[in-house]
Amino acid sequence: MKPRMMGALAVLLLAGCSKVTQENYDKIEMGMSKVEVEGILGGADHCEQAMGTESCVWGNDKKQIKVGFAGDNAVLFTSKGLN
Repeated sequence: MKPRMMGALAVLLLAGCSKVTQENYDKIEMGMSKVEVEGILGGADHCEQAMGTESCVWGNDKKQIKVGFAGDNAVLFTSKGLN
């Protein structure tokens, strides 16, 4: 198989395995640790820290789950484009 075709197949397979779903969003609860949230969603695509808080995003601009942590506890979570 050509390398280009293998790369395209890998992208399609990974897109189909996304953990950024409504079902997984519904599993997130207030007070969960970052490790617990990562157990549901996997590693975050992007995190930012400021003044003892951390905000992490799973997904992209069109389809995402965003979780805010304070003291390693989920205190805010939102979703976009899951339906």
